[in-house]
Parts: sequence; C-alpha cells; structure tokens
Amino acid sequence: MQFESFSDFIAMGGYGFYVWLSFGSCLAIILGLLFVSLYEGKRLKQEIKRQMSREERIKKAKQTEAQA
Repeated sequence: MQFESFSDFIAMGGYGFYVWLSFGSCLAIILGLLFVSLYEGKRLKQEIKRQMSREERIKKAKQTEAQA
C-alpha cells in the first residue's frame, strides 16, 4: 500500500489511531516482558548464590562438628 504523504501514512486511511494504538500497546507489553524477565533472571541468580552459600556453610559446620 502506497501513501501520498507522511500524514496519509500516519492517518492510515482513517484507521491510524487504532493502528498506532495497537503498535504502541504491543511495544509496551514487549518492553514490559523484557524488563520483568531481566529483573527476575537477576533475582533468581542472586537467590541461587544465596542458597549455594548457605549450603556451603552448613556443609562446613557439619564437617567441623564431626571433627570435634
């Protein structure tokens, strides 16, 4: 589909509001998913580090207890 001018492209034959609203909504949802995924991934990695550290401390405590 060809448009005569940039304003015709923006208007999209009278459906521009709905077209651009749908593009904007999709973009907002995708960016939201991206940021939430990055945040949750970072949080999950921190939780795993904490868990591994805790398990290592418990393991050392048991070894020290067994030696005493």
